[in-house]
Amino acid sequence: TILDRADAESMIHLLRKELDTGTRQRSFPRKGALANIFSKAVNKVLPVEEVVYEDYPHFLPNLESIEHLHKMYAQRKQEHHFCDFDDLLIHLRRLLDMDENVRRSLSERYRFILVDEYQDTNSIQADIVSLLAGSEKNVMVVGDDAQSIYAFRGANFKNIITFPERFPNTHIVKLEQNYRSLQPILDLTNALIE
Repeated sequence: TILDRADAESMIHLLRKELDTGTRQRSFPRKGALANIFSKAVNKVLPVEEVVYEDYPHFLPNLESIEHLHKMYAQRKQEHHFCDFDDLLIHLRRLLDMDENVRRSLSERYRFILVDEYQDTNSIQADIVSLLAGSEKNVMVVGDDAQSIYAFRGANFKNIITFPERFPNTHIVKLEQNYRSLQPILDLTNALIE
């Protein structure tokens, strides 16, 4: 069963109640914040501890309980055969990485891959694209490293910068004509980017 965000938060809320030790304090993160921490750990491929240190230092006094709750969440999902959206990415990458038959079957079935907004992919998604590309490497991505907006969810603009390294025969086409903005707006934006 796939858990959407609301389902995941509900499960975290129930587990939070089960944990009991200190989770009823006002300073303990609510279910939405916990879901964000757990998701960010997956998407940034970081331990929960590091996510709390970097992005949620106000929850450091509760770190031990947060980590325990994360383990409970993972265990409960496994026991009941649940997957949240982050699990879908992890399981797909693992399957493609470990099962050559599945990888080959999919890369032969989908011989051309197009990814829009590639600057907003995370490392797991970039790995999936590489694995799906197969031997032909027929991948086209569109993006702008200056427009990455999902770093808070684990996106890494470096994926688009290092794309030619991952796919050595890359042909880069720069779209430099802007039809949506006036020149003064573009000049200001380019000055801000510099």
